[in-house]
Amino acid sequence: MATIEDFERVEIRVGTVVDAQPFPEARKPAIKLWVDFGPLGVRASSAQITRHYTPDRLIGRQVLGVVNLPARKIGPFLSEVLVLGVPDEEGEVVLLRPDFPVPNGGRMF
Repeated sequence: MATIEDFERVEIRVGTVVDAQPFPEARKPAIKLWVDFGPLGVRASSAQITRHYTPDRLIGRQVLGVVNLPARKIGPFLSEVLVLGVPDEEGEVVLLRPDFPVPNGGRMF
């Protein structure tokens, strides 16, 4: 079992997608995202979300992401944040987001 201290170490914050581009170099279909986390700045992410999303539909959308994991190189791209989602009935990722607009950088508790 995880402890509350374990959970508190994971920084899940809200940000707004400011840019999204196709990622044809990825092994599995993906989209490159740039997410504005307010005081934390803009961070890049690679997300395998092509089944439900296109880059143009993502810009302006708020998402939740883990911002304190080490960066990960995915092909030629450096992913700095893990954008969060859950699988639908077919196993395709559906992004998590707040129900109402909230300030970028806000931490999930």
